[in-house]
Amino acid sequence: MDIQFWVWLIVIVITLIARANKKKPQPFDQESNVPPNSPSSETKPVTFEDLLREIQAAKTPKPVTVSNTPRKVVQPQDFEDYDDDLPDENKSLEKAPSYYADDKIYETYENAKKAAFSRVSLEETMKVEDTEVKFGQFKEFKKREAKALASEYADELRNPKGFKKAMILNEILNRRF
Repeated sequence: MDIQFWVWLIVIVITLIARANKKKPQPFDQESNVPPNSPSSETKPVTFEDLLREIQAAKTPKPVTVSNTPRKVVQPQDFEDYDDDLPDENKSLEKAPSYYADDKIYETYENAKKAAFSRVSLEETMKVEDTEVKFGQFKEFKKREAKALASEYADELRNPKGFKKAMILNEILNRRF
């Protein structure tokens, strides 16, 4: 057999042995109903307050001492809050220009809106008797019917004066060459 086959077989055997030697999971203790990896019930659980105290204790700097001078404890500086003097954030910092005060256009528009209800409407002012009605005044705007090309040729062939055109048409349609 090929040497490559034996190399792969050895690698597979070593992998299987390594997996078999790994730590097997601990069996579940059915009497105490406690999973094998859970902390024991004898230890007290850590509360949030305890964790918070540990974190704050780690953040506070330790007193610095100088060996040549007597021990002097350096206190951390007091915290100064700069947010106390700030005004409300809801107040706008921009001053928007007032277009209504500057332009007469808006005043004219508002006056026209108010006066629109007091005016007489177009329906009330128009009389049907004043309307001039002419029949056929729109005939020139009608779409003209386009004649078919074949009907034009047929009209030319029926006309005795159109013989010359008929001969030319005959030459075009019946080519010899």
